[in-house]
Amino acid sequence: MRAVVQRVAKGRVLVEERVVGEIGKGFVVLLGVSVDDTEKDASYLADKVANLRVFPDNEGKMNLSILDVGGSILVVSQFTLLGDCRNGRRPSFIQAARPEKADELYNSFVQQLKKLGLNVATGQFQTDMLVEIANDGPVTVLLDSKKLF
Repeated sequence: MRAVVQRVAKGRVLVEERVVGEIGKGFVVLLGVSVDDTEKDASYLADKVANLRVFPDNEGKMNLSILDVGGSILVVSQFTLLGDCRNGRRPSFIQAARPEKADELYNSFVQQLKKLGLNVATGQFQTDMLVEIANDGPVTVLLDSKKLF
């Protein structure tokens, strides 16, 4: 499971010019699910996102988590994060999970964030979305549940 986590001043998702998810200060998480991901991957990433210390403390150091600052999270499904661009000029998406599995693990990730007490908004799965992101900092972090060191 892969996530692009962006610290934002605000973010929102529109589908057919209608807002389906919107947050203020917090994270926009673009989430990709791979063919071999499980609940363990969703749990690992939810915990990592919730406790990621990228918000400034009183001294301006990135030392606080989204839980510490009371921020919100907007989670957007993005299968293209699993695109493999090593060969040719068009990405291969064979490592992206089928929609049924991806939707299940996407929802599991969202529910786990909510269980941690976070306010979570979402995009609309398997839909063409317009994602508006006001990146704060900018701060962008890449996470991958398979790259455990």
